[in-house]
Amino acid sequence: MTNNEFVLQGTPSISQELLDKTPIVTTNYQLKTAGFWVRFWAFVLDGIIISAVIGIAINPIFYLMDWSMSESVWYAPMSIISAIFYYSYFVLMTKFWGQTLGKMAFGLRVVSLKNDKLKWSDVLFREWIGRLISNIVMPLYIFVAILPDNQGLHDFFADTIVVHEKVFVAKENAQVIAQPAPTTSIQETVQEPEKVEEKPEES
Repeated sequence: MTNNEFVLQGTPSISQELLDKTPIVTTNYQLKTAGFWVRFWAFVLDGIIISAVIGIAINPIFYLMDWSMSESVWYAPMSIISAIFYYSYFVLMTKFWGQTLGKMAFGLRVVSLKNDKLKWSDVLFREWIGRLISNIVMPLYIFVAILPDNQGLHDFFADTIVVHEKVFVAKENAQVIAQPAPTTSIQETVQEPEKVEEKPEES
């Protein structure tokens, strides 16, 4: 390389590097989880429905058969039949429709966090084992109000959540992707002018 040839090499400026790190913001829409009070009123409505069905369908049978309708102990016939109907109602409605009548009235649905559809194991853990424990220790239902995604103890057992069917919330995720800045090179070559030989003057 001659003295008149030179090469300029360098990296982009700081402002260029900042431009290369462009934040990408993606917005995901998810079904809104149901809070404590709306689930509470749905549960109350389910309790009223269950009591009404037992009063209409089961009590007359006990009257006709002259059976005792006392529920003073858990092993009393009326207590056992009521319990079977109670848990069967929640298990079957949740498995086949994903919601009880009370949840239908308030636009709520039970969804699984690990499967596309609720499996029998999910429903049994949630509506039988988990609900049985929560019914024995009623204050455990308060978990719905304080835990993330409004999960109750029975939701933890089955890995489920309760959501509003037609209410969505937006969650934005910002991610900065740093792209490697290419090394730029500027090369400029200056060539020397050609020398012209001078011819001697003829005398």
